[in-house]
Amino acid sequence: MTLDAGGTNLVFTAIRGGELVTDEITLPSHSDDLDKCLSAVVEGFNTVKSKLKESPVAISFAFPGPADYPNGIIGDLPNLPAFRGGVALGPMLHDRFNVPVFINNDGDLYAYGEAIAGFLPHINGLLEKEGSPKRYKNLLGLTLGTGFGGGIVHDGSLFDGDNSIAGEIWLSRDKLSPLTNIEEHASIHGLKKAYAREAGIEINDSPEPKEIYEICIGKRGGNKSAAMNAFAQMAEAVGEAIATAVTLIDGLVVIGGGLSGASSVFLQRVVDEMNGSFIKPDGTRFRRLVANVYNLEDEKALKKFLKGSTKEIPVYGSGRRVVYDPEARLGVGISKIGTSRAISLGAYAFALMSLDKIS
Repeated sequence: MTLDAGGTNLVFTAIRGGELVTDEITLPSHSDDLDKCLSAVVEGFNTVKSKLKESPVAISFAFPGPADYPNGIIGDLPNLPAFRGGVALGPMLHDRFNVPVFINNDGDLYAYGEAIAGFLPHINGLLEKEGSPKRYKNLLGLTLGTGFGGGIVHDGSLFDGDNSIAGEIWLSRDKLSPLTNIEEHASIHGLKKAYAREAGIEINDSPEPKEIYEICIGKRGGNKSAAMNAFAQMAEAVGEAIATAVTLIDGLVVIGGGLSGASSVFLQRVVDEMNGSFIKPDGTRFRRLVANVYNLEDEKALKKFLKGSTKEIPVYGSGRRVVYDPEARLGVGISKIGTSRAISLGAYAFALMSLDKIS
């Protein structure tokens, strides 16, 4: 059984074999009343359980942080103000339903879902089809929408850190406003604010992101220059944050979330930023990253990425030859399975993996 928890609604369902087996059950979050919120959580899982033909083996879901996720204890939440001082949500659900309970950050589960059944196997499958020896094991999953969330998967395992706060990319410094964090540009609010600033209007009069995107592509009337500049600023800030992250992760990057639907107007700018340069005091330029970065949503760039620099080289002292691809390269793309499904699959896969460790 699983749950998608937000500040307004709680959405419950159940998954078996990687597929939903019940309709979604939606209940209000009661974000400012802890008793009502926890009662709603129990009610939702009870309703889902009543619709199942067999007993559930685990509960696994995404819940906002900060939290001690391994122990199921939720900290002080900005969008659920009733949670204060530490709330033992995992232990409570274990007591009520007598099954293991696994709770994680939505960014972590998004990345895990994309690594297990989404972007990572998709790209590796294309590389195999192309005959390339290259395979990727590491993934940075990013959600770009209300905020800028992230998760890291290393060689099939979710990396959550010693304090359950790995992948907190929203705390990156904003390149365009260095005293603030990245969400001043990498968020719905940041995009609207940039448009308002460029158009010389109040933010309350700014269009919604979908409308700003439609102005960019000429589907809607409006200030096209302001719209394009708003996305360009977001892309520059996001590109710098991702470039910093991949210096430590060295893996593919997949972007989901509400703003990912406008990737045609910003993704190439993100990649261009990542492929940028540093400048030494003497004026000499050198690459921002060791690896070449490709926009995997661009057909020509994808083809070049898949081909790489593969060649055959001789094995000294024998007649054998081996395949070698010397090009260090990374790719950035958009989710193929959707953010919500990736999170659900991540929660499901994480529960199965954790149950295997218990047994």
